Amino acid sequence: MAGVRDERARDEVGQRPEDEPGSGVVAAFGRQLKLLRVRAGLDRAAFGKLMGYAGESVASIEQGRRIPQPKFIDRADEVLDAGGVLKALKEELARAQYPAFFRDAARLEAKAAALNVYAVYAVPGLLQTGDYARAVFQIQRPLLEDEVIEQRLEARMVRQEIFNRRPAPLMSFVIEEAVLRRPIGGSKTLRGTLEQILLLGQMRNVEVQVMPTAREDNAALNGPFSLIDTDKGHRIAYAEVQGDSRLYTEAPRVRELEARYGILRSQALTPSESSAFIVQLMGEA
Repeated sequence: MAGVRDERARDEVGQRPEDEPGSGVVAAFGRQLKLLRVRAGLDRAAFGKLMGYAGESVASIEQGRRIPQPKFIDRADEVLDAGGVLKALKEELARAQYPAFFRDAARLEAKAAALNVYAVYAVPGLLQTGDYARAVFQIQRPLLEDEVIEQRLEARMVRQEIFNRRPAPLMSFVIEEAVLRRPIGGSKTLRGTLEQILLLGQMRNVEVQVMPTAREDNAALNGPFSLIDTDKGHRIAYAEVQGDSRLYTEAPRVRELEARYGILRSQALTPSESSAFIVQLMGEA
């Protein structure tokens, strides 16, 4: 039975992140869009006016330098009478907004019934403000192009729509104290992020816990990881380091990380203690 469950979980994951699903789909969409636009007898300026976009923005999309948002895709399909050809690429384009190593995890996260996240290096993406996320992307090395930063920032903000989803997924975050003290983006940006964490932590389906640096015991010194309960009833583990990632579907490995996360929660401050601690940090920021 365990083997069958593992196989079903693997089916949900699909391709591995290193297979780079979505590679070339942005360029393919751009070429298709241009063909349909030319067929309709529209130049970029005229098409852009109908879409509410500048001609330069249309050019960026057609040349595969910018990933179109879902509203653009839907509208373009209608304006160009594409018959669903453009809409058919919408899911793959949404995945292409993320780095290759995160695409499968992003897809699972968006439909998750529950999420458990242990953060060691930076505030989890789901809890970041726009300013904090931008700073995270700007300080990456090698440097990211400005257009890539904007694409990833937009994608990160879209991920946060999970907080408005119904039925609401259960979400738990255990965050190392050092993360909440690290002034990524500066003290003002950090303070705004701490405020956001407090606000999100007040939601009934969200629990935030702080792991104090002074704790003698820590069950997860091997690094950050997440547990994702899928909408199909399976639990999958995700781990990422230095741009490499892995999704674990094998039951023994997932159970090991489940146990580790449970111990982490018992070692961390309670949600109410964590809120008080964050308020204290805000006074220091």
